[in-house]
Amino acid sequence: MKKLLLPLLLLAILFGSCSKEDDVVEPKPEEEIQQERRNLEVEEFIFGAMNEIYLYEADVPQLQDGYFSSQDDFLDFLEGYNDPVNLYYDLVADHDQFSFMTEDYVALEKLLNEGISGTTGMNYRLHTFGNNTDVFGYVRYVIPGSPAEEAGVKRGDFFTEIDGSSLNVNNYQQLLGQASFSMRIDELIDDTITHTDKVVELSKVEIAEDPIFTHNVFEIEGENIGYLLYNGFTPDFDAQLNSVFGEFKSRNISSLILDLRYNGGGNVETAIDLSSMITGQFNEQIILKYEYNQYYQTYFEQNRPEDLLMYFNNSIRNGESINSLNLTKVYVITTRSSASASELAIHALEPYIDVVQIGGTTRGKFQASATLYDSPNLSYTNKDGEVHVNPNHNYALQPLIVKYANKDDESDFVDGLFPDVEASEDLGNLGTLGDPNETLLNAAINTVLGKAPEPASAMQKRVEQEFKFIWESDMFKPNYQRVYLDKIHLPEIIPAELN
Repeated sequence: MKKLLLPLLLLAILFGSCSKEDDVVEPKPEEEIQQERRNLEVEEFIFGAMNEIYLYEADVPQLQDGYFSSQDDFLDFLEGYNDPVNLYYDLVADHDQFSFMTEDYVALEKLLNEGISGTTGMNYRLHTFGNNTDVFGYVRYVIPGSPAEEAGVKRGDFFTEIDGSSLNVNNYQQLLGQASFSMRIDELIDDTITHTDKVVELSKVEIAEDPIFTHNVFEIEGENIGYLLYNGFTPDFDAQLNSVFGEFKSRNISSLILDLRYNGGGNVETAIDLSSMITGQFNEQIILKYEYNQYYQTYFEQNRPEDLLMYFNNSIRNGESINSLNLTKVYVITTRSSASASELAIHALEPYIDVVQIGGTTRGKFQASATLYDSPNLSYTNKDGEVHVNPNHNYALQPLIVKYANKDDESDFVDGLFPDVEASEDLGNLGTLGDPNETLLNAAINTVLGKAPEPASAMQKRVEQEFKFIWESDMFKPNYQRVYLDKIHLPEIIPAELN
């Protein structure tokens, strides 16, 4: 492995046994050496993993060869951290906003693979009134069967008060981050947010959110327009996603509107499968190219170049054949909340078909992470499928390990992907998701039909000019606006010549 630290005992001998010519110093037994320091297994795992495969390893001084003068210097560095989390984030590059770690990889796996997390079921967005410190929120959608739905919360509800306290820039994270709270429902009347007498009690429970929020086929002016509001690239729902495309195929849709307005990302393989469902005529052609840090990039280029390429495919992960539409154009609704795997699908399709983007500019994320465990190969299991993760703790890392480009080597869209047709939701009339009259869907349908979009309302203009976005509900989740790999394909041994 590159830059491996020598075993503790060996380095203790190398750095600690020098003496005058006539002196004889007995090396300390290994047990005594180990007792001189507290247990650093978590810290050594964190440093070793980041040193090994972190995409921006070259931008972190502590991860460079020669930074530590001795093994004791290195161990002193690790021991200086009372909390492993602080060590991890000190090893993350300043420009990296997406790498994270968890103290409970079991909960992380539930979220990434099954969409299960603790939530009230209320997806919301927060703004301030211009430069004012007061905060207001509005509900974008409610998960079916959630505490929020049972309490009567609905899309378009406003709120400014939690547990009787008015929201402001200093308290909103604490108040909304609680396991349970009361919320007063407000309403927007003549551009003014007004209290109602309705107060709801909300508690967070574990929910597996179905990312397929709604879908339909609209028959409008001789067009069969398929519509899918898709809120997350969650692997456990791939079969349901494929079934929706089977329905679109049976209905012989002529156009597809893919609504990713609230989709912050998810699994790479699911994004590739979705792209293959939209198309189908490009099976086994390159959809993505990966770039690792300098050590792994060199290794893969020389030894396993096939691991740097991803391809369109014709089956989902359970082996089921993909219901492909063979479209040459797709209409995609986006906002600033569209990120990561959402951008991946758009960006990867653009060299092949016409992607018409309606709405707002996306987040701008072109890197992917993977879950790294405290194990010899940083994976949960060995090559034989046997669990070999360290049983002494549940820490896991989720650092960026690759950036991706499309088949034309285009990447680094740091400012996001820009819409072809600008439009936004209307806070004065949010409407019903999936209703052809709802503002963003209406703009997409008009684009399909070759019509000009409706002019922006006074409230839409006010949102753009006066209100400042500060937070949205998914920002509490560790997978917020992230794209991740199913598994990592690390070599068993990095060749010595790459050290």
